[in-house]
Formats: sequence, structure tokens, C-alpha cells
Amino acid sequence: MNTEVVRQALYEVSDPEIPTISIIDLGIVTNIEVSDLGTNVTLTPTFAGCPALRYMEVLVENKLKEKGFPNPKAKTSFEVQWNTSMITAEGLVALKKHGLAPPPPTTGNDYAELLKHMPCPHCNSTNTEMKSPFGPTLCRSIHYCKDCLQTFEAFKPVK
Repeated sequence: MNTEVVRQALYEVSDPEIPTISIIDLGIVTNIEVSDLGTNVTLTPTFAGCPALRYMEVLVENKLKEKGFPNPKAKTSFEVQWNTSMITAEGLVALKKHGLAPPPPTTGNDYAELLKHMPCPHCNSTNTEMKSPFGPTLCRSIHYCKDCLQTFEAFKPVK
């Protein structure tokens, strides 16, 4: 068994809040180690206060046990700071499939401007306005599309 085999198995572990995206495509798997002693996976949270951290560790361990990996362990680390550029191209598509506006590329200085006109995930219009910078989770904001008249959530860009 090697790290790529583990990575492939983790494509089957979805984010608990956004089931259309795997934790690999979300970019939160930051290290995989395989040895005779076991398999260790390191996760980094999208936000420090994410309530799903421990649950995702259990999902990873259960998936690796199911696949026959020896002594799987998952831990959360804050050594690598997550940012939205860690989301894969497939992950951006998966966010939109869930009804979330994917985060646009950011320089880190354009955050407020980017939130003003997030593309609507339903009709792709940028004729939108932000209703609240705070969504149901810290990583999301709430917007309204003036063209299709839908309210939607956006995944906030983070540098």
C-alpha cells in the first residue's frame, strides 16, 4: 500500500456538510504516511472552529479500515493553513453542484470586492448582491441573484 492508494480511497470520503465534494477535492488532506505500523492521515480545517473536524477524522479512519489499511489514524493539524486555492477543479464543480457559489481566485486583498458580485450557482449571473457575510457556517456567505431571484450561499474566498 502506498500514499496514492490511500488518496484514492479518501476520494470516497465526503465533506459532512457538502456531500457532493470529497475531502481530497476540498483540499483538507495535507499529509498521508504509510508504514508497517499503520496509515496516518493529517487534515487541516477550512476554518479553525469547524464543528465537523472530529467527525471527519472518524470518517477517514472508518473508510481506511473498510479498505483494509493497517491501523489507520487521522488527526487534525493547524500547521498547514488551508486556503481556497487548495480546492481542486473537480471540487469547484462539486461545490456548484451542491448549489454553492465556488470561491473565485483571490489575492487576499480583494476579499470584500469578490463577495459583492459572486456568480450565481443557478444561472451564472454576476448581477448579485451579498445579503450577509455570515452564512450557516463560517466558510459561507449569503447572496441574492437579481436575475433568477434565487438566494444562494457562496463559499468564501480565503488566501
